[in-house]
Amino acid sequence: MLAVLLVCSGLRAQTPAIPALLDELATASRILARQGIVDAYGHVTVRNPANPSHFFMSRNLPPALATAADMVEYDLDSQPVSPNAPPGFTERYIHGEIYRARPEVMAVVHFHAPDVIPFGVTAVPLRPIFHMAGFLGGDVPIFEIRETGIATDMLIRNRQLGAALARALGNKPAALMRGHGAVVVASAPASTSANAISGAVTNPLHVAVGEAYYMTVNARLQAQAMQLGGNKVVYLSDEEAKMAGAQDGFERAWTLWKSEVAH
Repeated sequence: MLAVLLVCSGLRAQTPAIPALLDELATASRILARQGIVDAYGHVTVRNPANPSHFFMSRNLPPALATAADMVEYDLDSQPVSPNAPPGFTERYIHGEIYRARPEVMAVVHFHAPDVIPFGVTAVPLRPIFHMAGFLGGDVPIFEIRETGIATDMLIRNRQLGAALARALGNKPAALMRGHGAVVVASAPASTSANAISGAVTNPLHVAVGEAYYMTVNARLQAQAMQLGGNKVVYLSDEEAKMAGAQDGFERAWTLWKSEVAH
């Protein structure tokens, strides 16, 4: 609980809080796997509240297997702090460059859920179709890796590509990655009208997991609705999306999901 409070408030954590945060991060990784948002690939990270220039990420292994002992601390160059760190994910640069570009961001998820892929390779925009995905209001940007002018295998293998993705994301909570998947971010909570309405006190790590899950559900529902209604689908208005976006910080969902992955 201490780690949660520190992350949400932006205060510097003391060392005893970090183990609890790493345990939460491992839980987030296993939740994403159980819910089918990640499989053998994909990852979730959290900024170190004791040192905002560092973040924590699992070593290179399937997300469903992650434990607190597997977490590695990285700097914003996406290099491990410890010289004896185990091998890391190739695409850790996604996280490092987003944290660099967005100081308010406290948690990041990258995933390849099949439901979101079609919206990154067609002219059909991903739009919020139900209340749980209000955070998708406005436009969801698409990162086109070809625009970097670098020949790639679609993976974010260096800082240059990570920075380009961060620029495409801009100030949004989510972005699609053409032919690759998506990224979502969650920030330290701000005082907003939506939060006031919901009474939410949010944990960014829980929010990022909820965003990844409900972005995927929204993509699936939108595809189904378009099959039924073509161009006559009714989406959330901008005002509805803004008011619905906060929810309860997805805390009720987190409580359920956590119970399902408890050892």
